[in-house]
Amino acid sequence: MTLQGKKIAILIAPRGTEEPEFVQPRDAVTKAGASVTVIGLEAGEAETVNNDLDPAGRYAVDATIEGASASAYDGLVIPGGCVGADKLRASKAVVAFVRDFFAQGKPVGVICHGPWTLVEADVVKGRILTSFPTLQTDIRNAGGTWVDEEVVTDKGLVTSRNPKDLPAFCAKIVEEFAEGRHPDQARSV
Repeated sequence: MTLQGKKIAILIAPRGTEEPEFVQPRDAVTKAGASVTVIGLEAGEAETVNNDLDPAGRYAVDATIEGASASAYDGLVIPGGCVGADKLRASKAVVAFVRDFFAQGKPVGVICHGPWTLVEADVVKGRILTSFPTLQTDIRNAGGTWVDEEVVTDKGLVTSRNPKDLPAFCAKIVEEFAEGRHPDQARSV
C-alpha cells in the first residue's frame, strides 16, 4: 500500500510522548511513501519518554500547533504517553486541530492515552474505539463505546491500546490513510 503524495501530521508533546508510539507510526507512514510533519506545542525539539517516566529520544519539531491547519494534511497520528496526552489535550489549539480532522472527514490514528485528546475535542460520541484501559470511563462518559481490542477502525478513526499493539496499529493507519477521506468521520463533530 502506498501513501505517495500524502501528507501526514503527527503530534508530539514536550517531555511526555511515548517514544515507540511516536517513532513506529511515523516510520510506518514514511516507509509507505508519505511525507510526515512533526507538530509540537513548542518549536525546536521535543523529548520523548519510555514508560511515561524514563527519558528517551529527542526529535525535531517541524511546525508548532499555533497556525497549523488540518486542511494542509491528509491524516493525523496522535501518539500516547500519559503525560504527553495530557499536555496535548490541555492545548486549545491542539483540540481545535484534532476536531478539524474529523470535521473534514480525514483519517486519524490514535493510540494508548491519545484518545484523551479526542474526548477533549468532543469527537467520540457514537464512536467505537479502544485505548489504554484506564481511559474507558472517560470514553464512555463522552458518548463513545470502549472495546478491548488490539486495533479498532471506525469510519476513518483507528485506535489501539498500547505499544504491544503497534504492528497492527501501524498497518491499519497506513491502510486508512491510503483510503483517504471518510465522510462518516464527520458524524461525531
